[in-house]
Amino acid sequence: MLVGNMADLRHLKAVSTEDGKSFAERESLFFMETSALEATNIDNACAEVLTQIYHIVCKKALEASENNNCSAFPSKGEKIDMSKDVSNMKRGGCCST
Repeated sequence: MLVGNMADLRHLKAVSTEDGKSFAERESLFFMETSALEATNIDNACAEVLTQIYHIVCKKALEASENNNCSAFPSKGEKIDMSKDVSNMKRGGCCST
């Protein structure tokens, strides 16, 4: 997920919204702009991250149950490789600010 913060300071942006969207699309990332000062899209950004994690874990659990494989859930300290699942994520969208 790519989050552009300080959306309220449009005149001081170092990266335009269009450039952020374009980069996120090339990298298969979800894009959202936020403003901590105005509390815009902060909750939405957190909810989106958690939603995507949930969907990935559920998908892996379903695949494991179909294959009678119990390794869908990582053991403590094991890294999760999400690069295989990134293509299923939303990309290029920008929430209103």
